[in-house]
Amino acid sequence: MKRLFPAPLLSVALAVLWLLLNLSLSAGNVILALLLGWLAPLLMSPLRPQQVRIGRPAAILRLLLRVGLDVLVSNLQVFWKVWNLDRTPPKSAFVEVPLDLRDANGLAALSTITTVIPGTVWSELALDRSVLLMHVFDLDDEPAFIEHFKHTYERPLMEIFQ
Repeated sequence: MKRLFPAPLLSVALAVLWLLLNLSLSAGNVILALLLGWLAPLLMSPLRPQQVRIGRPAAILRLLLRVGLDVLVSNLQVFWKVWNLDRTPPKSAFVEVPLDLRDANGLAALSTITTVIPGTVWSELALDRSVLLMHVFDLDDEPAFIEHFKHTYERPLMEIFQ
């Protein structure tokens, strides 16, 4: 059964999403939704780096809430800095963050979080996955930023994925 449906939840989600996007329950759309839900995970299963194992599901909710709050706060900070650009220019910098997280799925989640939060950009990951190079829009204290990043994002992802 696992060979035919490598990711059953993903199959259901894709089928439902197809039907929602098309706003139709016609026979053709239902057949396309079922085919998409079955074939997409089946054909793309070799691309998955490894199976996802969630260590602490409660940590996911805490991390999502934290990221949501940080997105709001960071949006306001970037807006304010851009609005007052002529008074105080931002101190942009590239920061090397040493990583303890090695799980491929955790690193993918970390890259998504980094990209979603305004003012930070994931620039490069060392080949051995030990250092992340980030660009920060406005940086006052590099050691404090690194500690905040590791404590706020990397540690919860380590709880979840390792």
